[in-house]
Amino acid sequence: MEILITGGAGFIGSHTCVELLNEGYEIIVVDNFSNSKPESLKRVSKLTGKLIKFYQIDLLKQDLLEKVFQDNQIEAVIHFAGLKAVGESVNFPLKYYENNITSTIILCELMQKYKVKKLVFSSSATVYGMPEKVPISEGSPLKALNPYGRTKLMIEEILQDLYFSDTEWRISILRYFNPIGAHESGEIGEDPNGIPNNLMPYITKVAVGQLEELQIYGKDYSTIDGTGVRDYIHVVDLAQGHVLALDKIKKSTGIHIFNLGTGKGYSVLEVVSAFETATGVKIPFKITQPRSGDAAICYANPLKAEKELNWIAKKTIHDMCEDSWRWQSRNPNGYTKNEELKNPCLIQSEDFLIPNN
Repeated sequence: MEILITGGAGFIGSHTCVELLNEGYEIIVVDNFSNSKPESLKRVSKLTGKLIKFYQIDLLKQDLLEKVFQDNQIEAVIHFAGLKAVGESVNFPLKYYENNITSTIILCELMQKYKVKKLVFSSSATVYGMPEKVPISEGSPLKALNPYGRTKLMIEEILQDLYFSDTEWRISILRYFNPIGAHESGEIGEDPNGIPNNLMPYITKVAVGQLEELQIYGKDYSTIDGTGVRDYIHVVDLAQGHVLALDKIKKSTGIHIFNLGTGKGYSVLEVVSAFETATGVKIPFKITQPRSGDAAICYANPLKAEKELNWIAKKTIHDMCEDSWRWQSRNPNGYTKNEELKNPCLIQSEDFLIPNN
């Protein structure tokens, strides 16, 4: 039996592929490479010594996605695929609603048709909007402030309705906070298109000399140093949370929601200082105007995940900075290779192999 991973070539998806393969799972990856590259999957195969079955498919193409279900014995799905830039979602809301929501409905319809009723969904702490208090628990008020966050919240509601209509479904919804870091090998990491939207890849792009200085949005928040405070979680800890969430739905029915965060907040300037300490690289920065809708402080209460999944974030902010820099310094231009893949294909380290029919 195999695990289908949508968006598996992306930042969090590729790290989760490593953890699943190391745990003995067989995986099938579906990705359209809108914000990822084939090279990441080749490196996952190299790190694990395992084959990856891959389809280059847009989830909106229902007929192509259905063939994946027809041709494979899928046991469960981990759903990462989706557009994820907050600013872009504000400028192009219809694009985000169509892509993120419609593709999820298509996926769930096919899962239902082929009786694959185990799903781990990649949600986000953006569903909480501007938190009324911290730490944020799963029962905190939900109020997404932008189209991206609203797509995550709407999908959560769709999945809850789906479960209530058919209690054979087993669903884990994971609300992540701020994933950073990279695999300790330096082989896979975060490779955003254009100027990064998130703090750590922005810092590493400055450190490697591709950007002149870090832009820090606002300095007058009610925090330790006036800059925004966030809960940064190492991507490997996050990936391991997906493996445990998958284990849970294999053993029990129901719909379960978990925060995945460290339970500790760091300000922007604290992260900059931690990066400089971990790497010895100085990061020039400039304070600019705060962004609309940014909360002063946002960090998780992760106790439910610890209690029910036996999951806890283990890696420190030093680890996150050190691993991020190892990835960026060894790969200053990210995944530079971007070959066309045969579809479908098996990925094995440096080679593309066509599966026997």
